[in-house]
Amino acid sequence: MEGLDKRNVEQIISQMMLDMGVPVHLKGYHYIRAAVVMAVEDMKVVGSVTKLLYPEIARQYNTTDGKVERAIRNAVEISWERGNRHTFERMFGYCMESGQGRPTNSEYIAAIADVVYMQLREAAS
Repeated sequence: MEGLDKRNVEQIISQMMLDMGVPVHLKGYHYIRAAVVMAVEDMKVVGSVTKLLYPEIARQYNTTDGKVERAIRNAVEISWERGNRHTFERMFGYCMESGQGRPTNSEYIAAIADVVYMQLREAAS
């Protein structure tokens, strides 16, 4: 989405993540936000989290790919337990009680990125 103010995109993402129950104090919160920004710009990165997404975030935050993956997984697990149940049902198409378990890191990032992308497209038209 050309010409978008990155801060506005980050605000939209942050609001969604808070609604989903991701605690701001977690490193994973910041890594997820960075991942979603990258995914909104180019959804191809979601298909290659270990080769593209984690290394780029690790570089930005001066850490390792493994630490990025673990921090994101931890944040997803916490939000899955504490977040807004209706938001998860709307975003992932199934109920938390269905026994399907939490989404993967890439599913979680892709779902947020897709919703943000659609909101930005709608706002631009």
